[in-house]
Order: sequence, then C-alpha cells, then structure tokens
Amino acid sequence: MSYPQRSDRLKDAPETREVIMPVYEYFCHECQRRISIFWRTFSEARDAEPACPHCDGTHLTRLMSRVRVVRSEESRLDDLADPSSLPDFDENDPQSLGRWMRKMSDEVGEDLGPEFDEVVGRLESGESPEDIEQSMPDLMGEGDEEFGPEPYDF
Repeated sequence: MSYPQRSDRLKDAPETREVIMPVYEYFCHECQRRISIFWRTFSEARDAEPACPHCDGTHLTRLMSRVRVVRSEESRLDDLADPSSLPDFDENDPQSLGRWMRKMSDEVGEDLGPEFDEVVGRLESGESPEDIEQSMPDLMGEGDEEFGPEPYDF
C-alpha cells in the first residue's frame, strides 16, 4: 500500500492544512512598545534582524510570550472548591467575601450583570451583606420569600 505525498494530501483536503508561523514578542527600546512579529519560518525568525513595525528601530529585546492554558469548566470549578485555593477567605469579612465572589465570577467567565457587580463592589469596599440586602430588596427576587417565588404551584 502506498501513501500519497504530503502535497497531494493537502490539495485533496485543504481544510486539514496546517500553517505554522512563529510569532515572537519583542520590546522596542526606541519607541518603548511591546510588539509582535510574525515570521514565515522558524529559520527566518532565527536568522533575520527584527525591526519594530512602528519606528523601524532595531534595538529590540525578545520577550517571553504569555502562555494560556485551556481548561474545562469542571476543572476550574474543582480548583475553586479546594479550600487551599482561598487561604485568606473569611466568611465574616465582607471584603474577603467580595474577593471570593469576584474570583468565582472570573473563573466562570460569564457576565453576571450589573447587580452582581454592584454587590461585589460594595462588599469589597467593606459594606456588610445585611446592609446591601436592605438597600436592594429586589435582589433575591420578588416577594418576601428568601429565594423568590416557587417555580411551580402544586
């Protein structure tokens, strides 16, 4: 059995084509900017003299690029449930509670709305949860029930 040459495979299935272009970040000492340069090949990145695209300066220092790790939501929430991830958490301290709520929101990655942002901001400034609840009576939903009305009436 013979296998097609790589170039034949790419022509037949262009959606599987991989283009690897190295990206390096530099600090330009002339214009004081952080820049990224896209090179066509790794050998070009190794051999060429980089120049700043803003000022054409050549006095550049290569920087370590930021690394981003993709994690599942379950993995992030498991880490947040670990008590050792919040060594300074004090449930009786509004500022500590506000920091914890902001960290949870950041980990979930969803916008929880302006009311959430207001509550967290007030907690972080040291306001007690009781005072916040008194000044925002509709925060927990309508009615006098603690968690709002029941979803089903049997």
